[in-house]
Amino acid sequence: MKKILVISLLFLAVLSCKKEDGKKVLYLGHTLPQTHPVHKGIVEFQKALAKKSGGTLTIKIFPDGQLGSEREVVELLQIGSVAITKVSAATMSNFVPDYHVFGIPYLFRDKQHMFDVLEGPVGKSILEKGSKFWLRGLCYYDAGNRSFYTSNKAIRTPEDLSGLKIRVMNNQMAINMVNALGGSATPMAYGELYTAIQQGVVDGAENNPPSVVSSNHYEISKYYTLDEHSAVPDVLLIGTKQWEKLSEQERVWVQEAAEESAQAQKQFWKESVEESMKIIKEAGVEVIIPEKPLFADKAKSVLEEFTKEYPELADTVKKIKAN
Repeated sequence: MKKILVISLLFLAVLSCKKEDGKKVLYLGHTLPQTHPVHKGIVEFQKALAKKSGGTLTIKIFPDGQLGSEREVVELLQIGSVAITKVSAATMSNFVPDYHVFGIPYLFRDKQHMFDVLEGPVGKSILEKGSKFWLRGLCYYDAGNRSFYTSNKAIRTPEDLSGLKIRVMNNQMAINMVNALGGSATPMAYGELYTAIQQGVVDGAENNPPSVVSSNHYEISKYYTLDEHSAVPDVLLIGTKQWEKLSEQERVWVQEAAEESAQAQKQFWKESVEESMKIIKEAGVEVIIPEKPLFADKAKSVLEEFTKEYPELADTVKKIKAN
């Protein structure tokens, strides 16, 4: 198996910016299925680049984790074995510390605030900082908002979280957030969650609507509280080793195509959320729209702890809040 992997990596090292009939082909790998709205955005990127370049610079997509996990593919970008990937900002924080800011709960007031920040000076500055780690950020993709869903008790105010065991990712910020709101954060593997909710091991979890549907968790949940505590975007990256091989004109095409695809991907995600919410409601789940500021106020201790741990990012947080 290891031998096959080594051979595959050597093969990719040659082909990551392969020339076919005088045309350059950039290899792009990601972990999502082809039905996912992010993959659809990547297809738009592929189409836009082919059109702008007249077919002289194209993208070959490897979806479904064919080239490895998110982190593994990012590392392949760094050594130049793969040209482009899509990765969560949470994963990127392992390489570029500035991406940690996107994990702060209730960071954005609403969806438009998030887009204004990501497409403005702060968002672009963070994308650029990846270059010193051989990872050039091209644009952000919408990856939705995480909210609470529960099986036996509605969450209408932060106080309703008291005593509830909420499954979270094994992430300190997520753990601190649930605990700050009065709940009991319970890290658990995602694959174990359906049974855990069903058997009452945990009272609920948190995720975006498309994930709640794809996991079938809406089948065992009675309430979905749209507090939208987390909005961690995805990032479209190109390895600097491949970027430097492109001409100035090719770089312009790649950047423009990426930004255009981000606008298309917003609509794909919006449609996916609308379709998912329809399924959730038709299943009889009560959808609750809470007063978000109440939750944000109670979770502010998480932000305070964050700025103590990352004082160098305090100014970035202030700029985001003031945007």
